[in-house]
Amino acid sequence: MNQVITRGQIENILAKIQDPHLQQDLVAAKEVRAIDIVDDRQVHLRLELGYPARGWHDILMSEIRKELGTAGITDIDITIDTKIVSHSVQKGVQVLPNIRNTIAVASGKGGVGKSTTAINLALALQKEGASVGILDADIYGPSQPRMLGCRGKPESIDGKTMEPMVSYGLQSMSIGYLIEEDTPMIWRGPMVTSALEQLLRDTNWTDLDYMVIDLPPGTGDIQLTLCQKIPVSGAIIVTTPQDIALLDAKRGLKMFKTVEVPVLGIIENMSTHICSQCGYEEHIFGEGGGLQMAEQYDIDLLGSLPLDIKIREGVDNGKPTVVMDPDSRAAQIYRDIARRAAAKLAVQAKDYTSRFPRIVIDNS
Repeated sequence: MNQVITRGQIENILAKIQDPHLQQDLVAAKEVRAIDIVDDRQVHLRLELGYPARGWHDILMSEIRKELGTAGITDIDITIDTKIVSHSVQKGVQVLPNIRNTIAVASGKGGVGKSTTAINLALALQKEGASVGILDADIYGPSQPRMLGCRGKPESIDGKTMEPMVSYGLQSMSIGYLIEEDTPMIWRGPMVTSALEQLLRDTNWTDLDYMVIDLPPGTGDIQLTLCQKIPVSGAIIVTTPQDIALLDAKRGLKMFKTVEVPVLGIIENMSTHICSQCGYEEHIFGEGGGLQMAEQYDIDLLGSLPLDIKIREGVDNGKPTVVMDPDSRAAQIYRDIARRAAAKLAVQAKDYTSRFPRIVIDNS
């Protein structure tokens, strides 16, 4: 190649390439961190993403090579790094040590597949390259131990705190680890809130990029209190296309607005039914409800998931879809949702409290 390559030329080409998760080009999103040109012909690029997107890296590098190739630039070396930082939570709520971000997964009502979505979302974030934990906040109906196929009781080294249970590399904590599976939790609201705070704060979580919190269904006093006491960086609403489910989902959305928690988007679950025999797909619960709600409230529809018997069988047997069938269409949708949600969080206000010096008053 005889022509001289300039940095400006390369930047102009990269500015034409979109990051579909941020809906910005690479330059505007400030993802291009370094452009080095060696001997006027070899190009070294370093990109840095603020969210995990391992499943998209190869696609991105291929697109960059293609676009630069059209300009005659073929000797290209590309490095993609990921830097996940902490983002702000509600005012007056203390952030948690060793946890950079918390994502609450909520639904206005039960039966919409919230817990199944939460566990697969957590595993999808991990597959994309993040360190992830999940807190089962549904004290009355804990389901994460079964979904993760994780049995036994958490270990306590110091007699005061607990070590998280680990399954598929995912750190988790649930009241379900501390009681028998068929034991009913006959507790009033204050006891539930106190127990949940203990599970969250007395667990020795290890260096998490994201904590996914599977909130109990509904928008009552318990849910509101939890959202006021537990630090949340962003929330995701799970719904189905049914009108009644959408009505409850809207209540959940307004609850997060009340406590000043940004909603990252909506996940429409059971959007279509896929026949296990012939593969025929139909909208048995209605169509377009999630998109309509997203447009009405000016938030993102992160993705739509099918009603697939394999998803249900997976969590019932402790083998969630993302790990049981990683190449399936459903697993790929979960991973795409994970990238979109994390990217949405990446543009939220950052948390700088860890940079502030701690002031100690010594009266001696």
